[in-house]
Amino acid sequence: MLATAYLLIYFSPFTNQAPIAQQTTRHYGITSAISLALPKEADLVQTQRLIETMKPYGVFEEDLELQHRIMVLGKLNTLVKEWIKEISEQKNLPASVTEEVGGKIFTFGSYRLGVHTKGADIDALCVAPRHVERSDFFSSFYEKLKEQEEVKDLRAVEEAFVPVIKLSFDGIEIDILFARLALQIIPENLDLRDDALLKNLDIRCIRSLNGCRVTDEILHLVPNIENFRLTLRAIKLWAKRHNIYSNILGFLGGVSWAMLVARTCQLYPNAVASTLVHKFFLVFSKWEWPNPVLLKQPEDCNLNLPVWDPRVTPSDRYHLMPIITPAYPQQNSTYNVSASTRAIMVDEFKQGLAITDEILQNKAEWSKLFEAPNFFQKYKHYIVLLAGAPTEKQHLEWVGLVESKIRILVGNLEKNEFITLAHVNPQSFPGPKEANDKEEHSTMWVIGIVFKKIEGSETRNIDLTFDIQSFTDTVYRQAISSKMFEQEMKLSAMHVKKKQLHQLLPNLKRRKHSTDGLRQMNDSNLDLSIDSDNSMSVPSPTAVPSSTPNKGCTLGHPHSPVGASPGPATVSHIEATGEAEGAKPTVTRQRSITATVPPSQTPPPTMGPPATKRQGSPTSETPTKKSRSDKVCYLCFVSNLTVCMCLPSQGVSTADLSDVPVVPKSPIALVKNSIKLRLSR
Repeated sequence: MLATAYLLIYFSPFTNQAPIAQQTTRHYGITSAISLALPKEADLVQTQRLIETMKPYGVFEEDLELQHRIMVLGKLNTLVKEWIKEISEQKNLPASVTEEVGGKIFTFGSYRLGVHTKGADIDALCVAPRHVERSDFFSSFYEKLKEQEEVKDLRAVEEAFVPVIKLSFDGIEIDILFARLALQIIPENLDLRDDALLKNLDIRCIRSLNGCRVTDEILHLVPNIENFRLTLRAIKLWAKRHNIYSNILGFLGGVSWAMLVARTCQLYPNAVASTLVHKFFLVFSKWEWPNPVLLKQPEDCNLNLPVWDPRVTPSDRYHLMPIITPAYPQQNSTYNVSASTRAIMVDEFKQGLAITDEILQNKAEWSKLFEAPNFFQKYKHYIVLLAGAPTEKQHLEWVGLVESKIRILVGNLEKNEFITLAHVNPQSFPGPKEANDKEEHSTMWVIGIVFKKIEGSETRNIDLTFDIQSFTDTVYRQAISSKMFEQEMKLSAMHVKKKQLHQLLPNLKRRKHSTDGLRQMNDSNLDLSIDSDNSMSVPSPTAVPSSTPNKGCTLGHPHSPVGASPGPATVSHIEATGEAEGAKPTVTRQRSITATVPPSQTPPPTMGPPATKRQGSPTSETPTKKSRSDKVCYLCFVSNLTVCMCLPSQGVSTADLSDVPVVPKSPIALVKNSIKLRLSR
């Protein structure tokens, strides 16, 4: 009984909570509070209504589920201590040290913040003393986990940006990072917020520690933890319902939302959740971006680690929506935000403010705040991305890579002089089935496009081929360099009108996608704390579990750009004639061309000064003639050779690309996408 009570205190994220209406006088944040007003009776009533409204969405975990998580973490902590003791004995440490060597499991992310939802995973960190190597963690500790009956789906991702062991322990999904500290023993009362712990650590350990350090700093910097947690639950639910919850796609992840809520709590330290939700929208709908959001003054620990500082680092000056992590080394958690995603989020903040104004005036219910807008009715033009692979394992890796690069496509589209906004839906959907019976796993993403309005009788020809192609080239190059590319991995894009979306998404069913390869493929700088809530899963107000996701739908439309695809690489020329944000458009499609086309040599986008709007590529009615051998490998293609120097001489065959009847033999089958539109008022 005592052991159970100890575990509840040790691993519960809900310890040391302050009363909801406790008055705070301490100064929080880098500025003084806007208001110190205490909550009124009406505010407490509205807060209770907010709680009742959120319950059907599954944002609160039952006590039994929480106790189960705590027991699992206790068992995992015991395993870590046993393993470190065994390693110490193997390395002939003195018995006195071996008995006291310690070792500990820390949690971070949504579980540590106390805002995890039903069925959410746990982000954990294994902290070991200096004589335990990272190689020991991925070898002997991995084997120890494998011996446990409760452990399922065990896998190690040692080469990731932040190396991790993933597993399911007695039904709880857990991601375990590793950090070795420069200490002989790990005390039970270790405080990871101590900057001195970072001395003499390698960069991988610093990245692993950063998640716990940021989470603990956030909790330390808010006036009332319980009010903060309840407000954060509401804001996270709202963000997911409004399709703006995804760090990887250029919106905000869980840690960024937590820091915005924490700043709101600092500005209104005595307010309760209903007031804080309203003040959140008030503050950030009027925030003058790119002024950074800071929870405390940055500190320099003289450890020569890179920190966010626009005075020193030129690239930091071009971040559009900086939200700075409070733990050293301070980083911008929102470096993925683009002009489009910022505009979308600011617009949502303004709408949230208008709705909460109505709610607090008793003109609307809290349910209105969580109503999901219809993304598929919002825009007149859409770009649909389709990623496919022949096996489930290849599909998961491929989808993870493609999703981590979609923000590059959004950036490309933003630079087009004719495009005002590009809005990617963070939800992914099962792709349509091929017309043949060949087994394939595919996933779709949908990007809403807003074109500039056309004045008078002007007609515009818009070619998005370069924007699409430079994105696909980047994805394929990454896949090849990371040695994950396999034959028949496809990536294609198509232009679709609003009224045609039902052909690709007949039921518009939501689907959560697992992307195990996401974190290691994400080319980020020194990381913010990893947010396990990054993948989009939109909660719905029901307690009934969802059925098995739809595996796909067969398209019967004669112009289906996917169902009619006869081979692994399709060049789809699409011309749309219609009115930009105006009257009914008509869409005509040129015939699909099957060809194997290696990626062009467009360099991947890098962070720098905002580029001026790139003029639309000129449209050409005549296909360009290309002289290529029918057997040219990728290396020779990028060297601009017409005859492959790596294969026996075959002679040079000249052919118009559109006349190639068969797919040429090549080490890589890639997809070239050409999208051309003609817009008139």
